[in-house]
Amino acid sequence: MSLLQKNSFKSRRTFTIMIGVIALLAGTWAIFENVSTPESGRGISIQAGAKAPEFTAINSAGEQIKLSDYRGKAVMINFWASWCTPCVREIPLVHQIAQDYQNDVETLFVNVGESKGTIREFMDKQAFDFPVIIDVTGNISGMYRITGLPATMVIDRDGEFRHILLGELTEDIPLQQWLEESI
Repeated sequence: MSLLQKNSFKSRRTFTIMIGVIALLAGTWAIFENVSTPESGRGISIQAGAKAPEFTAINSAGEQIKLSDYRGKAVMINFWASWCTPCVREIPLVHQIAQDYQNDVETLFVNVGESKGTIREFMDKQAFDFPVIIDVTGNISGMYRITGLPATMVIDRDGEFRHILLGELTEDIPLQQWLEESI
């Protein structure tokens, strides 16, 4: 093995070790960030009684939606995606309840991670015509600490969470009662 080949081998080995150390440090940092101080808010689920995070977004009808615009009115937020089987199963029920309470409760359907075209195709196929907030980047779901879909949250007139359901809504879950309590 020539001197040039030995130096090249040492350089590659040193480079590989440096990449490994950097990856180890990045992994350690990511774990530390997720379990660090409560002030960071990472990894902590939202609890009933907490203030709902403010957001501004555009819905599929092109309207700007701002959560604070609904202060004084109860709000139901449903996070979903078309690839999520439990989401698809629960949407007709959530939509029906939203229609039943439309005079007293504002319902915001938030699609997580899908494009406007994908959402439109799904809505057309299912024959739904309600506006959907498009959270393609996950900013809103991140603020609400959504880690799985579907998720439904009821926010009272003061902007505080009253009820939080992480998982599929079924007829056994008293969503109507939750809405009545929040009106």
